Amino acid sequence: MTNTVEREPEAAAEGLSHQLRSAETTADVAAALKASGAVDGLLAQIDSGDLQLTGDGGLLPGLLKLALERGLAAELTDHLGYDKGDPEGRELPNSRNGSTQKTLATEVGPVRLAVPRDRDGSFTPRLVPKGQRRLGGLDDMIISLYAGGMTLRDIQFHLHSVYGTEISPETISKIVDEISDAVMQWQNRPLEALYPVIYLDAIVVKVKDGGHTRNKAAHIAVGVDMAGIKHVLGIWVQQTEGASFWAGVCANLANRGVKDVLIVCCDGLTGFPEAIAATWPLTTVQTCVVHLIRAALRFVSYKDRKAVAAALKDVYQAVDADAAKAALEAFAASELGARNPSVAATFVRAWAEFTPFLAFPPEVRRVIYTTNSIESLNYQLRKIIKNRGQFPNDAAVVKLLWLAICDIEDKRALARAKERGKAKSGRKALGRLVEGQVVTNWKKAIEQLSVAYPDRIDQHL
Repeated sequence: MTNTVEREPEAAAEGLSHQLRSAETTADVAAALKASGAVDGLLAQIDSGDLQLTGDGGLLPGLLKLALERGLAAELTDHLGYDKGDPEGRELPNSRNGSTQKTLATEVGPVRLAVPRDRDGSFTPRLVPKGQRRLGGLDDMIISLYAGGMTLRDIQFHLHSVYGTEISPETISKIVDEISDAVMQWQNRPLEALYPVIYLDAIVVKVKDGGHTRNKAAHIAVGVDMAGIKHVLGIWVQQTEGASFWAGVCANLANRGVKDVLIVCCDGLTGFPEAIAATWPLTTVQTCVVHLIRAALRFVSYKDRKAVAAALKDVYQAVDADAAKAALEAFAASELGARNPSVAATFVRAWAEFTPFLAFPPEVRRVIYTTNSIESLNYQLRKIIKNRGQFPNDAAVVKLLWLAICDIEDKRALARAKERGKAKSGRKALGRLVEGQVVTNWKKAIEQLSVAYPDRIDQHL
């Protein structure tokens, strides 16, 4: 009878061990532990508040400490060639020599480790290398928080208040700076030889410059490749106004492999058409019609705004440039146009960059008449940078915007992955924001572009 009683706990442990080994996911492991009743006592302490999960003295840091110290002990055993307590170790030249204390910053709170050591100092841990004070997951968390728009001190406060982990702003800054090389590689990566369409838009950021803080424009370029897939080509912070800056941007794209661009859609940038003409002489510069309409309505009174907007449809929806010119002249001669002379004047000033899209059929017009797709991205980025008063330099702007774009797309991809397998009617996750997004009705658009530019497109098919 006694033997049976003694074997029951052992059998239960073997059964639980088998369940844990057969579990495929973390959720399966948690379910197996719950079903076994092995964690009932712990859950009761958590419910009562006697035991906390994270932070100093929490359950998760304690479990992590056990796992890491067990792994370090196994590493030392492998290094020395004998198990702890084995008499054969006395005959060997090297042996165990106690441990040193080390506090490791982690995602779940500080973990105080007893790192084993040997007598001749030749043991080099791989699980927790010498000099390492953080686990990799914590670095990923810091970068994610930074990409979400939190300042260095915001991140420091968040880690301390939520996880009890103390990390200085200087250390957090070093962690974020470690990705600068990745940003440079991305900013200088090779590109496709032909982009049928490139969109260009900007957001305003505050940057320290010579002891003063001034507004700068961070320009983001999104290219559409031959398959109709959008890619963020680069981010440039404008140093100076005019053609010299844009010449540098065009040179960067050309040096990275862009040999031709059919159409560039942007918002009336000073010096940009000249830089484009110098780099890709055959490229068409198309002003964003939506931006143009907004500019035209800027000084229109509220009571006239709807009527003016309706009248302008005859201009930007005209069948060709001649019809658009006739519609604009008719508007200017009308009572509404006479009352708002700045509207027609705005279109006249931008006429050369406004009319190119009128030469295309509707399928192409819908693709090139506006930078709305990149504006959606900029809207998300503005929400992120609004918490930051200023940036220390231009490189910090590029780094944060790149991280933010990656973070936005990763979060959306994760949400879509969770809904995979559900019916379309039950899915709520958002699609790609820009990177990797496919242009709507691209097949029709590229077909029309291949008719308009057969020699330039055929060589890249």
